[in-house]
Amino acid sequence: MGVFDSINVSGSALTAQRLRMDVVSSNLANAETTRARMNENGEWEPYRRKMVVFQPKGEPFQNIFQKAINKSSTPGEGVRVTNITEDQSPFKLVYHPDHPDADPNGYVRMPNVDPLREMVDLMSATRSYEANVTSLNASKSMLLKALEIGK
Repeated sequence: MGVFDSINVSGSALTAQRLRMDVVSSNLANAETTRARMNENGEWEPYRRKMVVFQPKGEPFQNIFQKAINKSSTPGEGVRVTNITEDQSPFKLVYHPDHPDADPNGYVRMPNVDPLREMVDLMSATRSYEANVTSLNASKSMLLKALEIGK
């Protein structure tokens, strides 16, 4: 394990969680957007909720965990974002006959964004971000103490 490996792992997690917070913010900002993009039929579609997909850098967590059990542990290499996917759950139908995007029955297709779910996701990302900042500061403090040994 190198001297800066723990800092690199925390840095990769900070970057990933920051992107996750940005995507959640985008979802919340577009929770009422009924015309996000045009589909292949030339009709406007509401905004679709987006989700961030993480993957470990290097080998999968199961392999690292198995090596740790066998006492032949090698450290992980961090996390990376592999994809930003769209939630394919159906749009919400809201009765609003005066809305310009209402269908002939008076229903408007609204985005599949649930503000409560987004806030929980945002809180989770924030807590993960804070935990990685704490880990980064602990690593930095240990490295500084190690440098003081030579004085």
